[in-house]
Amino acid sequence: MNIESIRKVLILGAGTMGQQIGYVCALHGYDVVIYDISDEVLEKSAKSIRKSTKTMGLYSSFSKEDFEAALERITYSSNPRIAAEGVDLVNESVPEDPKLKGKIFSEFNTLCSPGTIFTTNTSSLVPSMFADATGRPEKFCALHFHVVNMTRIVDVMPHPGTSKETLETVTEFARRIGQIPIVLGSEHYGYVFNHMLMALMDSALTIASRGVASVHDIDRAWMGVMNNHIGPFGIMDSIGLETSYKVTDFWANVRKDKKALANAEFLKKYVDQGKLGIKTGEGFYSYPNPAYGKPDFIGN
Repeated sequence: MNIESIRKVLILGAGTMGQQIGYVCALHGYDVVIYDISDEVLEKSAKSIRKSTKTMGLYSSFSKEDFEAALERITYSSNPRIAAEGVDLVNESVPEDPKLKGKIFSEFNTLCSPGTIFTTNTSSLVPSMFADATGRPEKFCALHFHVVNMTRIVDVMPHPGTSKETLETVTEFARRIGQIPIVLGSEHYGYVFNHMLMALMDSALTIASRGVASVHDIDRAWMGVMNNHIGPFGIMDSIGLETSYKVTDFWANVRKDKKALANAEFLKKYVDQGKLGIKTGEGFYSYPNPAYGKPDFIGN
C-alpha cells in the first residue's frame, strides 16, 4: 500500500477524537467511514461533527462549500463488515485499554483487505502492546493526533515490526491531511508532547488530591507564571476526564503507584458524576464559558 492507493479511511470509535480525525480526513478529500458499536453514538457523532465546522479555526483557508463537501464524504456504520468494505487506512480511537484495542483490531483484520494499513491514535500506550493482535504488525504503527482544532502536530510512532514502507506512507498521509508529523525513532510512552504533558497533569493532580491547593489555584499558578491561556485542569477537561482517568488508573495499577492511585481516585469522583469535561458541559469547569477564560481569572 502506497500513499496514492489511499482513498478511503476507516475511523474506529466515534468519540471526540474519532470525530475530529474523520472530519479532517474528509476535509482533505478522503472518503471516510466512522464505526462505533452504537447507532445512538453515531447519530450524536454526526450532529457533533456538523457543529464542529464552526470551530475549525486552523482550517480557515477552506470555504463553506469545502466544509459542506467534507460532511458529504463521511458515512457512519455500526456494522463491522460494512464499515470495513474498501478501506485503505484505519485509525483507531477507542478507550485506552490494550486488550480492547487488540480485540477490535483482530476483528477488523479479518474484514479489511490484506493491504490495508492499521494505525492507532492511542495517547499513552505503545503499538507493540497490541501489534500482534492486528494480524498485520508490519502494516501497523501509531498515528496520534492532538486536539485537531488547536494544533496540526501529530506523532507517527513505529513499533519494532513496522515496515519502512508503512512508516513512510503514514507520514506522507499525515502531511496530505494538513498535519505536521513528528516521526519518532523508537517507541516511547506518551510520545513527545504527551510525555511532558502527563508529567504536568500528574503533578497537578497530586497537589489537588493532597489538598495542597485548589484546582482553580493550580491552574492560576500555571497560567500566571507561564503566561498560558489554559492550565492543567482546563487541559484535562479538553482531553476528557474519562480518558484522563483511564490513563492514570491504568498506569497506577501497572506500576503499583500509591500516589498515582490517589490521583486516579480524585479523577474518578468527577467521572462517576458524569462530569467528563467539555464534551458534557462540565468537568473541573463549566462550559461553554469556563472560569479560566474570563479576563480576571488569574488576578481574582
